[in-house]
Amino acid sequence: MYIESIELKNFRNYQDLQLDFDKGTNIFYGDNAQGKTNILESVYICGTTKSHKGSKDKEIIRFGEEESHIRMMVKKDELSYKIDMHLRKNKAKGVAINGLPIKKARELFGIVNLVFFSPEDLNIIKNGPGERRRFMDLELCQLDQIYLTDLAGYNHIINQRNRLLKDLYQNPSLRETLEIWDLQMLQYGKKIIEKRRDFVRDLNDVIQDIHRNLTGGEEHLEVIYEPSTESECFEETLKKNRERDMRMKMTSAGPHRDDLCFMVNGIDIRKFGSQGQQRTAALSLKLSEIYLVKEKIKDTPILLLDDVLSELDSNRQTYLLDSIHDIQTLITCTGLDDFVSHQFHINKVFKVVKGEVFNPVN
Repeated sequence: MYIESIELKNFRNYQDLQLDFDKGTNIFYGDNAQGKTNILESVYICGTTKSHKGSKDKEIIRFGEEESHIRMMVKKDELSYKIDMHLRKNKAKGVAINGLPIKKARELFGIVNLVFFSPEDLNIIKNGPGERRRFMDLELCQLDQIYLTDLAGYNHIINQRNRLLKDLYQNPSLRETLEIWDLQMLQYGKKIIEKRRDFVRDLNDVIQDIHRNLTGGEEHLEVIYEPSTESECFEETLKKNRERDMRMKMTSAGPHRDDLCFMVNGIDIRKFGSQGQQRTAALSLKLSEIYLVKEKIKDTPILLLDDVLSELDSNRQTYLLDSIHDIQTLITCTGLDDFVSHQFHINKVFKVVKGEVFNPVN
């Protein structure tokens, strides 16, 4: 699969932009704060309906405008797909595929698979568990439509249950309805826990060899799934924690509290690893993501690299560039020196200056 083109209207700092991409490596270079990352963000939103930054639609629309449009053309298995995304400040986004509106984000499932890698991802190991859960969810939602549905259902139930726990303080008679939310929470939560466990198992099959190669055979990396509660114990845990939840006015156990542990040579590098170890593990994680998508969809995903090379040393730059030669890649950077020094083949170059993209230089 590959992206043929994208059109933006009133998106971030772009008033009107149309770009045609090469099937290989496309590089956007220029100074910081010119709008390079915005192009990658638009691609990610059009493929997933979500910003990789977690931004709300109203934050994405160009300043002073009420709405924004993205149109992306995708080629997959010799078929063409047109994805139209309509972002509005005070309404839900509108999405159409080949001119036909869709009602649920999951209907985009399977059209385009994207792997986004930014400098922030290099801190995923040392940052809080929320980012590691987000990594699992973003990956699983692209690969498993049922997981996407279960996660949406679970998040809705958690929000409703937490609201009820707050309302109980003023209206204790509502306690009887807590059981209803708990049953639904269990229904979705158990499936999420099992899917995450399977994902981490598959991840370990891939990441260990990648990490061993990155570290010259000196480090063994193992990713450990740390569920807040096991699926078979979830019901018992909910009942045991009920009084505590009512006091705290929040749900204290469930997949929304899960985490991932990264063990290198038996040491938890979230707490005790060096910055170099944490960054190398994060790189291994993203490279594993590419491989897992390939295995699942029997095709190559599209890789979005947002100014990552400047954060890596020469050896890790080389390993990353060697890993993406057969993938359509959109890369942002401040200069081309790293690619020249590695003799990396570039198919198309764009220069970005203050929200304008100059004609490609081949």
